[in-house]
Amino acid sequence: MLKNFKIANKFNLLLILVFIGSILISGAALSSLFKQRAQDEVTSKAEVLIQTMSSVRDYTTDDIIPLLKPKLATSSAFIPETVAAFSAIKVFENFRKNKTYKDFFYKEAAINPTNLRDKADNFETELINSFRQEPTTKEISGFRNLPIGNAFYIARPLVIEEQSCLQCHSTPEAAPKSQLATYGTQNGFGWRLHQVIATQIIYVPASKVFESAQRSWFLVMGILFGIFAIVIVVMNLLLKRVVIKPITKMARLAQAVSTGKANSDFEQKTSDEIGILAAAFNRMKSSLEIAMKLLAQKNN
Repeated sequence: MLKNFKIANKFNLLLILVFIGSILISGAALSSLFKQRAQDEVTSKAEVLIQTMSSVRDYTTDDIIPLLKPKLATSSAFIPETVAAFSAIKVFENFRKNKTYKDFFYKEAAINPTNLRDKADNFETELINSFRQEPTTKEISGFRNLPIGNAFYIARPLVIEEQSCLQCHSTPEAAPKSQLATYGTQNGFGWRLHQVIATQIIYVPASKVFESAQRSWFLVMGILFGIFAIVIVVMNLLLKRVVIKPITKMARLAQAVSTGKANSDFEQKTSDEIGILAAAFNRMKSSLEIAMKLLAQKNN
């Protein structure tokens, strides 16, 4: 079938095949690149947020709790500000008031929390168990589906490092009465020193970031298609002017020469392959004319 195609059609077919191959390869490479950039962006946001929440916890533990601890012993009402997790969660709630970050979540998920609000779900329970089974693991990250959509998470273990923490979480008898009045005696006890009791986890919505990466991919691919269309048009114009038109003219002249009707020579304006072909045709035409004259003289 290809042998019946004209040169321009063969050239366009070859160019299209090369383009399709290039688009498939570059499309896959760009898709991988944009996804990696999106994941790096999400990871960067999560890293900053979890570091910030860790700083809030450290500040509460080192500066706020020592100030409020004497008041806790005499107060009839529990003071939640003496809990580092409370401070971190409150700060993050204020952070989420910004519409840009309303779908971001922070949680200190525990298997046996004092406040049931912090109860770990099945996924988070597996993370805690992983930290317990592999004490050297300091961070786990990945993706999971949430009601807000696909989310990237970074989780770190929360370990009881201070003996003072067990005052509120060893047994109900050792806990402040104000704590028992607020949260009861059933939850948040039995913790042990150096035990992973929870995971500090940040959820960052990834769907919007990946949607942005996908839009960028479509934009780049659209530009590539546009460039290809322009290249096709320009290449066809150049091919027609530089190759097709001279060859077509030589073909018509050769057809006329073969019937003895042409007196003009083949144009030889260039020194490329087409010019060499024209020179060869001129020599052939001269040889043919000489042969025809000799034949005519012999017949006379």
